[in-house]
Amino acid sequence: MPNNYYETLGVAKNASQDEIKKAFRKLAHKYHPDKGTGDEAKFKEINEAYQVLSDEKKRSQYDNFGQTFSGQQGGGPQGGGFGGFDFSGFGGQGGFDFGGGGFEDLFGDMFGGGRARRSSGRGQDIQVEVEITFEEMISGTKKDIRLRKYVTCKTCSGNGGEPGSTEETCKACNGNGQVRKMMQTVLGAFQQVVTCDDCHGKGKKHSKNCHTCHGQGRVQEEESITLDIPAGIDTGQALSLQGKGHAGENGASSGDLIVEVYVKKHARLVRRGEQILSEEKLSFADMALGASVSLETVDGPMTIKIPAGTQPGEVFRIRGKGVPNIHGRGRGDHLVTVTIAVPKKLSKSTKKALEELRKEGV
Repeated sequence: MPNNYYETLGVAKNASQDEIKKAFRKLAHKYHPDKGTGDEAKFKEINEAYQVLSDEKKRSQYDNFGQTFSGQQGGGPQGGGFGGFDFSGFGGQGGFDFGGGGFEDLFGDMFGGGRARRSSGRGQDIQVEVEITFEEMISGTKKDIRLRKYVTCKTCSGNGGEPGSTEETCKACNGNGQVRKMMQTVLGAFQQVVTCDDCHGKGKKHSKNCHTCHGQGRVQEEESITLDIPAGIDTGQALSLQGKGHAGENGASSGDLIVEVYVKKHARLVRRGEQILSEEKLSFADMALGASVSLETVDGPMTIKIPAGTQPGEVFRIRGKGVPNIHGRGRGDHLVTVTIAVPKKLSKSTKKALEELRKEGV
């Protein structure tokens, strides 16, 4: 029986998608197999739970069908009957409202299709996170990441057969790629056409399985991938590398690698869209008389002129010193807000000068 997916992620049943995503990130960081605290079995449980709960349709089915929902297309209840299913979601005062869809559509949705669906065998996507500095976000960067994943078997080139073996018609399905199975339900027995497990829907299989991958067409290996992170990417944005996920079974296409990027906070600079914001504290004299001030930008120190009579809270715009547009269309601006730095200790001469200014109403 599958684990309770909400308990696996440590979230409530009414958790928002944002809460589910945050819980997954935290646990994935902790249990990723490449980390010192890694636990491959636990990581798989976490990933399985997230794949279901992050998909609104799968989550709804899981909530309605209870613990017997497998989260996999074509998956059905473990064992006979409908133990654990909640039919209240089908409407009609607790009864069944098929909405004109018929038994075939109903059981197709629940058990993988009244009509046979050939399994594509496509590899699963891989989701990872990468953290970069504020400066790397501005300039763009490259990151090397190591993954343990399924790759195409080199011995059989992904077809699952021992080199030199012959490909024969599958005896389990007589070359159809599909078999019929009887399913017992509370409404009676139903015949279902499903993909053949022996040949995975191909209708043929090799006389001898590959000794390296045991007929799966893929094996687990570590792979290093260089990731190009574009300038201007923001926290939470994801990059998708097509075909860099897990290799598919029996030569099927590979999944994708989804990389979610996180940018470390800067000590003094803040990003707002394509703008960079900062605050500069100036003395009363500098603001009243004017001054040349050196301040920090993402391109290094820069001097700007503060005109006489500048008021607290005024904003100075430094054009083209903000965040690059992620599509390469220029850069935003750097906005500097000036405030007064009030000293906590004053010399006698300074106090005297300020007293004179106060008398003059300044």
